[in-house]
Amino acid sequence: MMLMWFFLLAGLSSFVLTGFLRRYALKRNLLDVPNIRSSHQIPTPRGGGMAIVLVFLIGLAILAVIDVMPLTPLMALAGAGGWVALIGFIDDHHHIPAHWRLLAHFSGAVWVLIWIGGMPPFALFGQTLEMGWLGHGVTAVYLVWLLNLYNFMDGIDGIASIEALSVCLGGIVLYLLSPAADKEWVMPTLLLVSVAGFVFWNFPRARVFMGDAGSGFIGLVLGIFSIQAAWVDPLLFCSWVILLGIFVVDATLTLLRRIVRGECFFEAHRSHAYQYASRKYGSHVKVSLAVGLINLVWLLPVAIVVAQGWLDGLLGVVLAYSPLVWLAFHFNAGAREL
Repeated sequence: MMLMWFFLLAGLSSFVLTGFLRRYALKRNLLDVPNIRSSHQIPTPRGGGMAIVLVFLIGLAILAVIDVMPLTPLMALAGAGGWVALIGFIDDHHHIPAHWRLLAHFSGAVWVLIWIGGMPPFALFGQTLEMGWLGHGVTAVYLVWLLNLYNFMDGIDGIASIEALSVCLGGIVLYLLSPAADKEWVMPTLLLVSVAGFVFWNFPRARVFMGDAGSGFIGLVLGIFSIQAAWVDPLLFCSWVILLGIFVVDATLTLLRRIVRGECFFEAHRSHAYQYASRKYGSHVKVSLAVGLINLVWLLPVAIVVAQGWLDGLLGVVLAYSPLVWLAFHFNAGAREL
């Protein structure tokens, strides 16, 4: 009962703080002004995602103080998440060159690996694989990529919020069904309510954007969740990767196709599949809701099957991602903008 009131208060705090940050952005003229590469049509304040960051980090500290969660995940999430959010907040106010942002992101990933002990053994075809230092390097790249792809995918009203809500809901279900899990469900629940307070201002029509601070923070935190899940049960890592499928597939295919054409991959563009889809259907709402629906009715069931050991993790990822790859190509992910 106490946790229920705690989560309710966290969601309400996020709602109120987002409204405050929106007024702050308007006063400081921190606006995303539409251009030819934008998916929105009117100047919109940005930086509201800091409400998610602050509520989540303060909530983590409270949970640690009352012994609901141990200190180790708090240090990993608060240290790396707070650092990445700070870099994003500064970038929202004063542009930071891409190479310095990337360096900061990798330093945050290293911090995570230090505190959670790196990447745990990986389950593959019934075998447990120890990847050693190679695994740590791959995991750092994985975290940095999730951080940045979440930023790339935050381009239409509500899509990043709905992705976070549905992925966290899926993660909670996985933990509740896992006999190896204890109170791990508490952390995705805290992120879920933190985003829920923000989404009122961001969907169906965005009155404030997350900004780099919010989107990068969520991407990193979801990545950390997936690694922590692997320490609970190696099968759960692939399940979390499955839940993240829409953003991973769209962002990765778009990036690869742009690189192959020799385009500057970190420049702003409108060539993600979700952006083409929103223009085709003339609606941000339909596309963002479709993301949540696919997460819950397709990716979550496959993730459960993998988590229960009924399907190998790698095969589960291939099964889950195959229709997503088709959808991405169908909606021209990474195709040259005309």
